[in-house]
Amino acid sequence: MIPTIKQVMKCYRVIAQIERMKTGRPGVETAANALRGAENVCRAAGIDLTSPVTELTRKRIDMALAAFMQRGISRLSAWSYVSQLRSVFAKWCKPYYADAGFEIPPLDLPTFRAKAPRYVRPSVEMLKRVKAWYKKQTGEHWFVATMMLEFAMRNGDVLRLRDENFVEKDSRHYLNYTPHKTELSSGRRVFWPIHEDIWKKFDEYGGFRGLEITDEIFADINKSLRTLGFRGHKGAYELRKICIDHVYQKYGAEMAVSLSGDDIKTITKYYADPAQPNIGAVRVLDLI
Repeated sequence: MIPTIKQVMKCYRVIAQIERMKTGRPGVETAANALRGAENVCRAAGIDLTSPVTELTRKRIDMALAAFMQRGISRLSAWSYVSQLRSVFAKWCKPYYADAGFEIPPLDLPTFRAKAPRYVRPSVEMLKRVKAWYKKQTGEHWFVATMMLEFAMRNGDVLRLRDENFVEKDSRHYLNYTPHKTELSSGRRVFWPIHEDIWKKFDEYGGFRGLEITDEIFADINKSLRTLGFRGHKGAYELRKICIDHVYQKYGAEMAVSLSGDDIKTITKYYADPAQPNIGAVRVLDLI
């Protein structure tokens, strides 16, 4: 049976859960993004979800790309939707679809690999505005902004924080967690010291139990950062980038890896190479 796109998407939701129980992948957000991207491509191409999967031709995908461009969507974002559509028809899905009685002919979907641009540090003026904005934050907004700006945490990891993620060792307090995005790849744990001033303010709010972290707080921060000059719907994520960029530039890639939990290749490929040291002229002989 040649299934409809809607039937495939419905099946994908189930098999993604099954595969996640077996291998840990795809993650919940990854699977949701794959379905969202597939739907966006179909809508842009004028394909009804009740149409057979054979409607997903190269010509129709080209139509979708043209529609994305007319809507002002960036090239990388448009191709990310196509990549997400491809994920719904990934190789690991084929046995499951066969078990469901689906006959899915080879789809001629275009592929695209673009080299992501390096991170461009905000201007001095914009960074001053960020600092002034941050100093005005209180309560939950201060906590969320601090976790991202001081500890390079992702939105989802902040929402998943619990009391046990804050530990004391040798009279010092540490942030202790494993980033969700990389727990199945590198599995690198972040164990980062918390500055005394930050811990003191955190303690004033009654610790983690005294705060209620919600998606609405991130929405508020996103809105605030857009008013400061940042673009995109993930304005709060810019705080994480600022953190990693400055630690990388000042202390090197290994320190940035320890703080962020990211792979060192990710750090060195995305963030600007610190070719200009911030420590001034140094005699290596003095370091020996």
